[in-house]
Amino acid sequence: MNMNKTIKALNVKEERNLSMLMDFYEITMSNGYFINGNGATVVYFDMFYRKNPDGAGFSITAGLEQLINFVKSIEFTKEDIEYLRGKGYFSEEFLQYLEGFKFTGDIYAIPEGTPVFPNEALVTIKSKVIDAQLIETMLLLCINHQSLIATKANRIVRASQGRPVLELGARRAHGADGAILGARASYIGGVNGTATTIADRMFNVPAIGTMAHAWVQFHDSEYEAFEAYAKAYPGSCTLLVDTYNVLKSGIPNAIKVAKEVLEPMGKRLKGIRLDSGDLAYLSKKVRAMLDEAGLTDCKIVASNSLDEYTITDLIQQGGKIDIFGVGERMVTAKSEPVFGGVYKLVAVEKNGEVIPKIKLSENEDKIINPGHKMVWRLYDKDTNMALADVLTLADEVINENEPYTIFDPVHIWKKKKITNFYAKKLQVPVFLNGECVYDLPSMEEIRNHCKEQVDGIWEEVKRFSNPAKYYVDLSQELWFVKQELIQKYRMMEDNE
Repeated sequence: MNMNKTIKALNVKEERNLSMLMDFYEITMSNGYFINGNGATVVYFDMFYRKNPDGAGFSITAGLEQLINFVKSIEFTKEDIEYLRGKGYFSEEFLQYLEGFKFTGDIYAIPEGTPVFPNEALVTIKSKVIDAQLIETMLLLCINHQSLIATKANRIVRASQGRPVLELGARRAHGADGAILGARASYIGGVNGTATTIADRMFNVPAIGTMAHAWVQFHDSEYEAFEAYAKAYPGSCTLLVDTYNVLKSGIPNAIKVAKEVLEPMGKRLKGIRLDSGDLAYLSKKVRAMLDEAGLTDCKIVASNSLDEYTITDLIQQGGKIDIFGVGERMVTAKSEPVFGGVYKLVAVEKNGEVIPKIKLSENEDKIINPGHKMVWRLYDKDTNMALADVLTLADEVINENEPYTIFDPVHIWKKKKITNFYAKKLQVPVFLNGECVYDLPSMEEIRNHCKEQVDGIWEEVKRFSNPAKYYVDLSQELWFVKQELIQKYRMMEDNE
């Protein structure tokens, strides 16, 4: 084979068409709408979740960029159509319709990195019913996965109390996409870098890494391993010191290399890493040994099954750790690995009128909020701290010049009057009439937005255990619409 052709082939980026990544019933329903003449009916869907993972006080929304890319590129290939034809379920007219399919609706979403709360629409779709059904699975996949990881990462970053956190979980992630997008979501949540190199190339998440135990084992002695690494990377030398014995060999050899190899070159030992053992105890002993050797600027990096709780304990126990490396417990959100986002029909347009729809349940928490809505956040004018969120009908306006009364939508006697506030709509237009109108922010902008918005949440809400409940209330108008629909369908049940 010609060498130039070989190089060219290696450089071709493999693109995947994920248009068929959907639950099969999305296609069966779409075909049903089509053959019954309802395919062009305009509907409204909300994507929301009911419970914060880990019993947290809030979550971080993420994954919007991947959703946008999917909606832009969705198309059904000839191979897709032939596959569907072979199933024997679908009308030929519907298959021809899919051949020219393009999303033509509107999408509104809360920007990535924003703190969010249960029952708020993270994404709202206004489109033809077929359009809304065909993007459902990927919409949930994109937002659920990255929101879960960004939320977990943010908890871990807050637990570190300003110390840098590195994401090291690719080898334990749920597949390649889990590793890459997990690193992206972790960066949104606040981590400082990732071991996943491709995440740096694709999303500018800073890639970091030094050595594994294999490097030390490969050499005839630990000292020779450290010496070789120091000579290869004199300006950024961090040594893994727990291959044999941290205190008896790892740190003494690291100090020896710092003095005999690096300092004669005018360089300093940047750091050492602990990956096993009692990290609190070892870090205190190591800090004393490094300081005594004049290496007071040498950082101590710790890894090994860390999460927000172990990091909190290590700091409370006086551990002398400067940087935390967190692997599988972050990139898989091990403690609660599901973000329970759902996608529900909330309204249908008939003759130009928006008709609210509701799903009932014996469980009060699972009764959805109907209608085309907007999510508002009310902020204190003096402190810029978030006071409450309010769900309203889409055409409502919150008057900032008058006191605004919020009330618990279930226990309606619980009321609070908000004054001296300003109100901000959280959802922004992303697609209008099938065209993307949203300027994608950079990763740094998303990450900074996340930090800024989390700083505006009260500390009581940010507790890891038993956080204070944040107010998410309904406007009076929306509450009335919901109650009318509940009563309507309950009466229908009674009459059957």
